[in-house]
Amino acid sequence: MSQISFSDAEQAGKRKKTRREIFLGEMELVVPWKALLKVIEPHYPAAGRGRRPYPLEAMLRVHLMQNWFALSDPAMEEALYEIASLRAFAGLDLAAIPDETTILNFRHLLEASDLAEDILKTVNAHLTRKGLLLKRGSIVDATIISAPSSTKNAEGERDPEMHQTKKGNQWHFGMKAHIAVDADSGLVHTVTTTPANGADVEQIADLLHGKEQHVWADSGYRGAQARVDREDLQWHIAARPSDIAKLPDGRRKAAAQKGEHRKASVRAKVEHPFRVIKRQFGLAKVRFRGLAKNTAHVVTLFALSNLWMARRQLMAMAVFRPRNA
Repeated sequence: MSQISFSDAEQAGKRKKTRREIFLGEMELVVPWKALLKVIEPHYPAAGRGRRPYPLEAMLRVHLMQNWFALSDPAMEEALYEIASLRAFAGLDLAAIPDETTILNFRHLLEASDLAEDILKTVNAHLTRKGLLLKRGSIVDATIISAPSSTKNAEGERDPEMHQTKKGNQWHFGMKAHIAVDADSGLVHTVTTTPANGADVEQIADLLHGKEQHVWADSGYRGAQARVDREDLQWHIAARPSDIAKLPDGRRKAAAQKGEHRKASVRAKVEHPFRVIKRQFGLAKVRFRGLAKNTAHVVTLFALSNLWMARRQLMAMAVFRPRNA
């Protein structure tokens, strides 16, 4: 057993917990560790004649912290040296901190094996078993994630896989994340990505899981019914504000406005995951170059947002759960 450092000893003697420590304590309880390790383990290198790899669970915990706290590879390495609570969460000590290249290589391993989608599916299977993902209805929407538009880089050009689009009176350059969430819980069940100029309605068939009876969407999804070959679906697509404004004042207009308000109150749930990944997890702009790397990052963030949004219910079910459950 390694000797405890002065910083770790000081950490152990503290009485008040920081917000970061409280957050990590909650995530300790709600992340399905065993299931995620089972998904990644077949792709993780086993110990051989070369340098012994870091324990898989430690690297997974470092990877999740990197996503939660929006840290680059060098910043994650430095944080592990500087912050005792992060080391404790990863099960590491100062004598064995993975360097930035090791952290980078683990992320590349997940990307190369397309494991971000499997992580989302594993998290959602866990939530389904807990009765938190019902799949009776879906709400679809998209958000723009900006990319650097400057050409002052080594290549002298903007990312060719990102595009610009106009929203309202403002131009944006980057990508779009398209999601479908469970209408009951607001948890994300499907994620797709496109360049920012991708039409929202073109993603509708890929976003639905096939078991829902109802679909809610904003007016950007007009015509979605023709793209999904299911007659049993009930569509709740918002009307354009201009169409409502054209109606003559009276009962018909009042009824239409009331109906639109009901649709909007349901659709509001789809905004919560966007808020979590952008505000809680700090996704102000894309972190990488290319759509594939950013897709893996975004899908992972939405998987983690599900655990964050469902943490109260999950914690109530897992108070006495052991560490590796």
